[in-house]
Amino acid sequence: MSDLTEAVRGRLVGTGAVPTAAQVAAALRAEEPVLGDTEVLSLADEVRADLVGAGPLEPLLRDPGVTDVLVNGPGEVWVDTDAGLRLTRVRFPDESAVRRLAQRLAAAAGRRLDDTAPYTDARLPGGARLHAVLPPIASGGTALSLRLPRRRAFTLTELVAAGTVPPEGAELLDALVAARLAYLVTGGTGTGKTTVLSALLSLADPGERILLVEDSAELRPAHPHVIGLETRPPNIEGTGGVTLHDLVRQALRMRPDRLVVGEVRGREVVDLLAALNTGHEGGCATLHANAPADVPARLEALACAAGLSREAVHSQLAAALDVVVHLVREAPGGRRRVAEICVFQRRSDGLVGVVPAVFCGPDGAIREGPGAAALAARLEGPPS
Repeated sequence: MSDLTEAVRGRLVGTGAVPTAAQVAAALRAEEPVLGDTEVLSLADEVRADLVGAGPLEPLLRDPGVTDVLVNGPGEVWVDTDAGLRLTRVRFPDESAVRRLAQRLAAAAGRRLDDTAPYTDARLPGGARLHAVLPPIASGGTALSLRLPRRRAFTLTELVAAGTVPPEGAELLDALVAARLAYLVTGGTGTGKTTVLSALLSLADPGERILLVEDSAELRPAHPHVIGLETRPPNIEGTGGVTLHDLVRQALRMRPDRLVVGEVRGREVVDLLAALNTGHEGGCATLHANAPADVPARLEALACAAGLSREAVHSQLAAALDVVVHLVREAPGGRRRVAEICVFQRRSDGLVGVVPAVFCGPDGAIREGPGAAALAARLEGPPS
């Protein structure tokens, strides 16, 4: 198959033809005149995938249940689904085939990937997030990671049906959005933070203007007024980069009703906290954290690295953020679900901690935590 693909590639390059399905089929007939119509149609899809698509990964990328495709060298391709990681039967003929695919995908995203730039991170034209590392940095062969965007935003009702959110928890989350509280959606990698945040943003009043600031455009709220801003890495000369920090500042000048940071991971946390402290209610973000109790320390580390003192960080936290919605991913089934809804509260030592308000069990049952009264008070709003 690889020899035939190369022959078709050479013929198309020689004629200058665009590798459309029709052109690939014509080149196949020219190379193999004895092929029947059915064989040509079948081979044309495979060859075209090798020329302009994702090659043998194409069927995996089309599967609506797949969220991540992970290539660990030519003989090992995994997918992540709602049921967890699974090794597939997909194989590449050799290491050079994986390397060519990685370089072609990087080029499609306008990135360089070669011995002088052996790794890259980019968003592909179709919306997938690409990360690639070449040998010898990747000791087992070229490593590819493709994170696929959700085809659409899930509604809160659908997340309840899937077991991600318990029914009573959904009522609380709906009230949280309606009350325009500032919140973080937290959890580890692959716990469904983006999915839940998209569903919550879809509940915002249609008259509100939502500004999304992301490294890679993954949030897809079902809302009529959404503006998305996306970062850009520097070019080969090291110039032209646009960071989340830059974009948060730009978003604040665009009259947002809700400012949303897709994932807080650096100095942009300072701008977000400042915005939430100066009248931008209802703002939100996602944050990597293994447990809700880790959230203040994580924010403190990011903000202190950006130049704030510890006392300043906690003063801003106390006034800026209201709620943490924490997600977990169960094993071995891999179900993603909301585990806790917590509130930020200042402690007696002046620092801010996270207090559980609601615990959500794996069976859908919920029970109140010590922060339940504080959450209820915030949902009701300040006294008139």
